[in-house]
Amino acid sequence: MSYLHNFMFGIYPYVALSVFLLGSLVRFDREQYTWKSDSSQLLRTKQLRLGSNLFHIGILFLFFGHMMGLLTPHWLYESFGLSTPNKQMLAIISGGTAGLLCFAGVAILLHRRLTDPRIRATSKPMDIFIMLWILATLLLGLISILFSLQHSEGGVMLALGAWAQHIVTLRGGAAEYILDVPTIYKIHLFFGMTLFVLFPFSRLVHVWSGFASVGYMTRAWQLVRPRG
Repeated sequence: MSYLHNFMFGIYPYVALSVFLLGSLVRFDREQYTWKSDSSQLLRTKQLRLGSNLFHIGILFLFFGHMMGLLTPHWLYESFGLSTPNKQMLAIISGGTAGLLCFAGVAILLHRRLTDPRIRATSKPMDIFIMLWILATLLLGLISILFSLQHSEGGVMLALGAWAQHIVTLRGGAAEYILDVPTIYKIHLFFGMTLFVLFPFSRLVHVWSGFASVGYMTRAWQLVRPRG
């Protein structure tokens, strides 16, 4: 196993997660006025609504789908009667559909941002770069589906799952599990991990606010009393 492979898939995941968490915390602490999505919803509203809905539906399904698919031990889903080949086919169909929806949404949003002079004038370089990075990550993921169809027994999926589970449980030797998987998966993993590195420096930080808003459902009532 080469040093580069061990670094990229044994060390870099922890670098990406550290930057993701600590970078988000530092930005919230020091630059709260930038903690927003910089909405341009007053311009090309219909195109924004379509692209934004497709993007958010697709990206949320992909995020939770990847998390559940990679971190669920194979013995657990097999105990419910779901075989590894069937699980892989389920992932291909559902992930492919969500990936296409997300890809279409990002493409619409990117076209809107690049072709409208008014929106382009208010866009930061990172706004465009992060969308291009997401688009490339999605494209790599969709291409990897073609390779997954050639490995219908699910061996590659099991290897990727073992890698992810070793990473999150802080066990050594994670990189060894994906040493022999096709290169397209490794490139896709690199782009996906780097997305976490870019996260704190982009408008994507507003995702934290979306998850935090769930707390409003359980917070105590605010009492307003008139002056005596």
